[in-house]
Amino acid sequence: MDQTTLLAYDAAAQAFADDWHAQPPPADMYALVKRFFAPGLTADIGCGSGRDVAWLSSDGYRTVGFDASEQLLAQARARYPELEFATATLPELAGIADASFENVLCETVIMHLATELIAPSVRRLMAILKPGGILYLSWRVTEGTDQRDRSGRLYAAFGSELVLPVLSSSAILLDEEVVSASSGKTIHRIVARTG
Repeated sequence: MDQTTLLAYDAAAQAFADDWHAQPPPADMYALVKRFFAPGLTADIGCGSGRDVAWLSSDGYRTVGFDASEQLLAQARARYPELEFATATLPELAGIADASFENVLCETVIMHLATELIAPSVRRLMAILKPGGILYLSWRVTEGTDQRDRSGRLYAAFGSELVLPVLSSSAILLDEEVVSASSGKTIHRIVARTG
């Protein structure tokens, strides 16, 4: 995780959490999850303040939320004390065993990584899936060069050419660029199934 981005999330965790929870639910993403995810243990990598962990859990997916920001995790635990959250940072995801999950959700997270860490991060996301497991991966599309917002969060400029080679031994079930129903930003999303 880009350290300036992590510091930004830690410094203003409650404000970010309040903003995310005030946004409309990401109905388009939830529809894809229902379409592609299999029953079973699910990981939300970059879970933030836990909104999607709560939805997944309420929809029958036993879910663990992971994030690099201790302050965002504190927000998640305060909002959803009955749910499970833990610290983990891309690309290593230390403490998460290979082949642990049926499904992995990584929604608009990898754009906060330095470009050279994106492929290793996607490789690690696939590694924590069981055979036949499903990865939902998305990132905010940034044109031109890397950018930072007013908070200092990194938005890396990259395309699917960094991601798809890592998934070459997987089945690509979805590959599209859309405007997010929740944030109104252009995102690229891929759904892949491990071999």
